[in-house]
Amino acid sequence: MADGLTKSAARNIFYGGSLFFFLLFAALTAHSHWYMVNVSTDSEALTDSVKHGKEVWEKNMCINCHTIMGEGAYFAPELGNVWERYGGLENPDAARAGINAWIRAQPLGIEGRRQMPAFDFSEKDMNSLIDFLEWTNSINDQDWPPHPAG
Repeated sequence: MADGLTKSAARNIFYGGSLFFFLLFAALTAHSHWYMVNVSTDSEALTDSVKHGKEVWEKNMCINCHTIMGEGAYFAPELGNVWERYGGLENPDAARAGINAWIRAQPLGIEGRRQMPAFDFSEKDMNSLIDFLEWTNSINDQDWPPHPAG
């Protein structure tokens, strides 16, 4: 029996370990994809209006100031739970009207306060954006954000 690790044994351990961890990585990637598609995303509620709302979100670069699900800039509040904060779970019509009024009232012009720019959204764009924010609230975010105010 050899006293140390032979060159061929070291090579076999390297290739075997590399193959094992590559297969483990591939399996975890496939599981993550399966989990996102089948468990954490409410794909049944993903309507054309919600998709258009995400396009409005991206076109107007809302993520440059706001976070959504923790992703984005931290200049303005988290919007992943804005539907819940506006009472959308109890009174969806009032929440929809409140979010619409808040966006349309911007900028408020309060001295020393961060200002949201004015957006001249069409009714379709506004409703789609609100649908997107409502849909985002339904995602299993694992208790994010840690504080309800975002």
